[in-house]
Amino acid sequence: MTLIVFDVDGTLVDSQHMIVAAQAEAFAAVGLPAPSRARSLSVVGLSLPQAFTALVGADGPVEALSEAYKQSFSRLRAMAEIREALFPGAADLLARLNREAAVQLGIATGKSRRGVDHLVAVHGWEGWFSTVQTADDAPSKPHPAMLHQAMAEAGAEPSRTVMIGDTSYDMAMARAAGVTALGVSWGYHLPEALHEAGADAVVDSFADLDDALRRHIAAG
Repeated sequence: MTLIVFDVDGTLVDSQHMIVAAQAEAFAAVGLPAPSRARSLSVVGLSLPQAFTALVGADGPVEALSEAYKQSFSRLRAMAEIREALFPGAADLLARLNREAAVQLGIATGKSRRGVDHLVAVHGWEGWFSTVQTADDAPSKPHPAMLHQAMAEAGAEPSRTVMIGDTSYDMAMARAAGVTALGVSWGYHLPEALHEAGADAVVDSFADLDDALRRHIAAG
């Protein structure tokens, strides 16, 4: 049995516009200028306290920014001002993997559990994931706790576990947990950064990702 664990933002979901807008509102709420778009996206994948610490430093208003961000993100999502669209090919690949008897699916994300529950409900993925690890459940990436907990819940061995993500934090987490690290090039960190963080491979499309996963499953 192979456990395939997906990151969410930048890997399955193109949430960059929502993230940047919510960050801008959060910074405005505490009276600070918003970071550049590139800087905003560079911290995607970290849990909120770690992300805002990276942006403003440990002595900055990290708690206030985190709370303002959560409120802004929820408001924007409820108003449907900005959509969190799935990347083309994501839904089809997940559906195929969900039908694969030799596969268990998982999620490891810096999003809150509430955010993941919303995503699962919107896309009809109830019951698809054997394990879901969020910012509410474990230390922030790149700490390997999310993957350790995912493998424990799914009864999976590191040699039969794959982590798929778009950031260096995902790749570093995978390496620390001793699992295969597959990077995707369409997210928020450059492929070079993924390789430097320890990616076993970086793919450029969901078709390529599907091929890589088929090879990994067959090797088991």
